[in-house]
Amino acid sequence: MSSSVSDVVNGGVSFWYADDGLPAVREPLSGDASADVVIVGGGYTGLWTAYYLKKAAPFLRITVLEQKFCGYGASGRNGGWLYNGIAGRDRYARLHGQDAAVRLQRAMNDTVDEVLAVAAAEGIEADAHKGGVLEVTRTPAQLARLRAFHEAEPAFGERDRELYGAKETAERIRVADAVGSTWTPHGARVHPVKLVKGLAAAVEALGVAIHEQTPVTEIRPKHAVTPYGTVRAPYVLRCTEGFTAALKGERRTWLPMNSSMIVTEPLSDEQWESVGWDGRETLGDMAHAYMYAQRTADGRIALGGRGVPYRFGSKTDNDGRTQEATVSALREILVGFFPSLAGVRVAHAWSGVLGVPRDWCATVTLDRSTGLGWAGGYVGSGVATANLAARTLRDLVQQDSGQGGRTELTDLPWVGHKVRKWEPEPLRWLGVQGMYAVYRAADRREAVTQGAESSRLARVADRVAGRS
Repeated sequence: MSSSVSDVVNGGVSFWYADDGLPAVREPLSGDASADVVIVGGGYTGLWTAYYLKKAAPFLRITVLEQKFCGYGASGRNGGWLYNGIAGRDRYARLHGQDAAVRLQRAMNDTVDEVLAVAAAEGIEADAHKGGVLEVTRTPAQLARLRAFHEAEPAFGERDRELYGAKETAERIRVADAVGSTWTPHGARVHPVKLVKGLAAAVEALGVAIHEQTPVTEIRPKHAVTPYGTVRAPYVLRCTEGFTAALKGERRTWLPMNSSMIVTEPLSDEQWESVGWDGRETLGDMAHAYMYAQRTADGRIALGGRGVPYRFGSKTDNDGRTQEATVSALREILVGFFPSLAGVRVAHAWSGVLGVPRDWCATVTLDRSTGLGWAGGYVGSGVATANLAARTLRDLVQQDSGQGGRTELTDLPWVGHKVRKWEPEPLRWLGVQGMYAVYRAADRREAVTQGAESSRLARVADRVAGRS
């Protein structure tokens, strides 16, 4: 029997924390301090950066400052998609040439295996399963987009992607009305919280100082300012992703886009038989307002989408609490994909924010004149991209400090990319709300008309968003 929305556990950071337990919070900063490198943000980007820097140069004094606890943000709330997508690849191809974009894509392909290898080496049990990524289509317009996408991918060096018709798609996952899909092996399911907890423990074991409950209010050259003291260091690295707007002077740098998720109760063997999904691929679609999902290690379906996309003034949520209308909308997507699960209970719902630059391009930068660095703007593809960003920040710091030279990573096209800031309010709020309303309208129109051409509405929204 399905539950009403009011029966769903709502917030509490995320289901992943309800499943694995909230962490014991580390001590805050106790006063002014100094370091060789200070990292602001204890999510995947900050922790991976600390890990690789300390591994490369054990003598470095590295301090991580986190406002709540490591993994409180997107790193502990995401859909568990460790995959090879990177925001902005097509734009980087236009700006820097196809070869540069191919190098970026290949680096992302390798990153999936890098994360899995380090997790195994460090004994991090993150429920990882490398089943690849399956993206399905349910309308003629989605199928046309998928075929165009599939045909373009070999030009970016991804030659092991496969295209399926309706029958082959159903043999993998039985999605209602699916007319085709594409699959890449460069993807894995993970339990986000188990990964971030294990990574934090590994970083601490290397001798990195982690101070939680320590919000950074301002970053300036050689200074990270907190209410409890200032940490001075030659290098200050901002790894705050969707929470960047809270920093002084950064309100319009990256927009904190909201994404919401639900997770079902564990499914029975009979229910899984009706769904398939034996390969445990991560699952997405080609809708304009897309969804993402995984089959969890304990036999649930975790599914997400945009929900309420943005809060006025770049505000972030309170511990993941999600509007009931969003929970209902995500449940409709679940049942639309899998009608046999109409009676399944939704156990938990939550939300989080991800960082969106004005041109929707992920970036990694070190300003050698100030020692300030940053990485992020992942637009929802951060589980793997954060690892590549961290290794790149490591190389940039080593290059600047004379410990290393240029590397393949420092030459990737996203390094040093500059983008203008978002518009001031209320233009920012109106633009994002309108954009996603148009994307949803485009999806509805494509479903009704069953035409093979993408809705013109989506092209309008792309131009407003800065994605085209």
